[in-house]
Amino acid sequence: MIVIKTPEEIEKMRRAGTLAGQVLKYIEPFVKVGVSTLELDNLCAQFTTDHGAISAPLNYHGFPKSICTSINNVVCHGIPSAKDILQDGDIVNVDITVILDGYHGDTSCTFMVGQVDEKIVSLVNRTEKAMYRGIAAVKAGKYLYEVGRAIEKYIGKFGYSIVQTYGGHGIGKEFHEDPHVLHHFSQHNKIRLKEGMIFTVEPMINMGKTAEVETSSTDGWTVTTVDGSISAQFEHTILVTSGEAEILTAR
Repeated sequence: MIVIKTPEEIEKMRRAGTLAGQVLKYIEPFVKVGVSTLELDNLCAQFTTDHGAISAPLNYHGFPKSICTSINNVVCHGIPSAKDILQDGDIVNVDITVILDGYHGDTSCTFMVGQVDEKIVSLVNRTEKAMYRGIAAVKAGKYLYEVGRAIEKYIGKFGYSIVQTYGGHGIGKEFHEDPHVLHHFSQHNKIRLKEGMIFTVEPMINMGKTAEVETSSTDGWTVTTVDGSISAQFEHTILVTSGEAEILTAR
């Protein structure tokens, strides 16, 4: 069931989204060569706590850390670790979700570390543009599948692949609500958009030609590309309005 947020809930979502964006802005200078992803996790967790919120991923279905850090061929759900030291040329997606006053704000950004190969830079930049193409397609009265159509139309010309196993999601009091947001065109997303809907747009784009991914049998969380290719992702939480969608997690 898709929850239409009340004006009071929308205001709480704005505050939660603003804080999530602030966490990403805060952590950006620390994403550099020689820093471990565990350090990033500790910093984000402390910043979140200092601002009166809690980190949603921590203990969510057993997830052990406060943020997700996905490096290079890790598509999503990477677990911060003292052993994962950022290297020159890496890219890393930092995924932040906070709970403030009972409501969630969810956003992510793929950061480039040091001198990154030009082809990978293009992947990252195009993935961010793909997210914004998807967001631009959101408007009350349209169908949700326009998000996937816009992303697919843009990404298709580069020879990349769009991950289909994971997608965006409704969000509010719960971390994951209806609808499930596909980042490729599908009739499964033939859902009429209404003012007050809030969901994430978060395309995961693989540099390789296969969208196939696999989940680690060791930790049960880390999702990687099957072919080992680099993957990038960006995410915003958005509100459906009568006009342009409102980005609640803008930095």
